[in-house]
Parts: sequence; C-alpha cells; structure tokens
Amino acid sequence: MATRLASEGASVFVQHHAAHDADQPWGSDDLDAVRAGILERLAPHARFGDLGADLAQPDAPAQVIDAARAAIGRLDILVCNHARSGGDGSIFDMTADRLSGHFDVNARSTLLLTRHFADQFSGVDVRDDADASRPGDVETTSGPFDEFATGRVIWMTSGQLLGPMRGEVAYAASKAALASVTPTVAAELLGRGILLNTVNPGPVNTGYLDADTSDRAPETVAEVLASMPFGRFGQPDDVARLIAWLVSSEGRWTTGQVLTSDGGFSLT
Repeated sequence: MATRLASEGASVFVQHHAAHDADQPWGSDDLDAVRAGILERLAPHARFGDLGADLAQPDAPAQVIDAARAAIGRLDILVCNHARSGGDGSIFDMTADRLSGHFDVNARSTLLLTRHFADQFSGVDVRDDADASRPGDVETTSGPFDEFATGRVIWMTSGQLLGPMRGEVAYAASKAALASVTPTVAAELLGRGILLNTVNPGPVNTGYLDADTSDRAPETVAEVLASMPFGRFGQPDDVARLIAWLVSSEGRWTTGQVLTSDGGFSLT
C-alpha cells in the first residue's frame, strides 16, 4: 500500500511495531529495507517518515498522528492496516486479557487514530475530551463539501461476517466490530468532509501462509489454497490496487461501505 501510494505521488508516513512480528513464525521485516523500498518509489517532492509505536498503548494513536503531521504536513489519507496476531483461541479459551489485547490494538486504536486524523478537519485541534459532545449529539456541517477535496480513511476487516473463523474468536470479534461500526462512523465523518470505507481482502499472503513460516497446519493451508478460484492466495498489491482507487478522485462517490475484494474466496 505504501509503495503504491508513493508511486502515485503521495507523501507517506508509516507506523511499525517490529517487536510484535518478531514473536511470530514469519518474523519481523528489516525496517531499513522497508524504508528503502518506499523511498525509491517516492515522488521527487514527496516526504517520508516513520515511527515505531505499540498501538496497544492508549496514547499511541495520538502520537502516531502527531508524528505524521510533523513529518509530512496535513494528512489527507489514513489507512489502518495494523492488527494483532497470536495469543488467540476458541470461545472455550477466552479470557478478559485475550479479548482486551485484541480489541485494544484492532478496534480501539483504529477508532482513536480515526478520531485524531479527523481533528484536522474540524477547524480546531482537539486533544482532550473537555468539550466533547453529549452522547447522540450530531455535529452540524458547514454546507456541501468539494467532492475532490475530501479526506479518506480506510479500515481493514477480515470477512468475519461471511463465515466462521474457528480458533480466532478474539481477532474475529475485534475486526467484526470495525465492519459493524463502519456506517455509524462514516456518517459522522461525512459531516467533516471525510470518506470512510472498510476493506475485507480475504487471505493475503504476507508470509503467514508460506509453508516454512505459517502459523497454520500445512493441511489447512493446502485446503484453503485448493479452494481459491484463481489458484493462489491474495498478494499485497491486490489490496493496494483497491485502496489506491478508493482514495483517488475515482473513488470519491463511495463511502460507508464494507468492500470484499478476495478473489472469490468468500464464494467458495
């Protein structure tokens, strides 16, 4: 996503938390290589920045948005592609800590990142809740917005509403929360000229589906692969193409949607 948007002229700021991936079978990325890969796609006058931040921490979303604004200026696009992996289980394994661990990263931080991103479009910078509206209050708009000058927010879900994810109850619940609240938050953001859409990309192989680094049984991976209509798992660019369209002027008439782009996986 970062390299595709960079290739299309965007300034890019990325958040990372290598310690999380280091504990996974596929391991963490080489951050210097990640930076180099983005920088080589960056347009001549575009800016780049990055920050290591653990989104399980309540203050991290505000810190990420502040650092991004300091590095590249006003933010037009927010893509929430982070997620916690591991430490999950079935309903029979659930504990308060397991549920909170996934909700804090997958749902809470996404909502807070979106809130702080949206502060830019309010006319004032809101850094506390002292003047928060009462529950149920609806912010009034200043009139019609320029459809070519809207902010864009992209959330990621995982198709939990389309089928079961046995053994991943905490992850499924936290990601399903984003899909379910998409219309509500999209309606509120629209009052500030921001378009929100949520994407379900299906199984995208970022290393967790390779035979030597998967956290799933080989027979399970083989069974899922055999069911894929095009004979392959999704690749990161499959998702990036859709997101690049959604945040472009071509996607300006789409908001409040949960879009499945999974190569037909949900139909098998």
